[in-house]
Amino acid sequence: MAAESRIPARPGERELVLTRTFDAPRSMVYRAWVEIGQVQEWWGPQGFTVVSCEMDVRPGGKWRKEIKSPEGQVFLRYGVYHEVVEPERLVFSYVTDDVGGARDHETTVTVLFADAGKGKTRLTLWQTGFDTVVSAGSHKDGWTSTMERFGEYLKAV
Repeated sequence: MAAESRIPARPGERELVLTRTFDAPRSMVYRAWVEIGQVQEWWGPQGFTVVSCEMDVRPGGKWRKEIKSPEGQVFLRYGVYHEVVEPERLVFSYVTDDVGGARDHETTVTVLFADAGKGKTRLTLWQTGFDTVVSAGSHKDGWTSTMERFGEYLKAV
């Protein structure tokens, strides 16, 4: 079954679906997700900075990112790529750690890149497997802010 057909029209309480249309071609939007130099410029909510970034973008490849909040708290994000289909989709596991603190339940993120015509791209992010509604809400807030930052990055390149 294609990833597109699995994404629910109405996500459950323990999952999230975000869709944004960006004024950039699909190949450009996809590359911004898989090229380390670009990811370091936009990954994380607004105001956060990337401390370190490692990405082996292939099925079975690992990724790891440390980001720092404006208050100085460091968060570790990591996982494994399950599907890499250029320029259509990425599927990867996603774990959040507070460095030296709490660890979130492992989730799965599917990112779809669809040509929206006229040089635009519709990006859909679907994250599943949250253990609590609170965790899903926290990730929704983080991804929403990250998508705003990503849109700003795309306008600047």
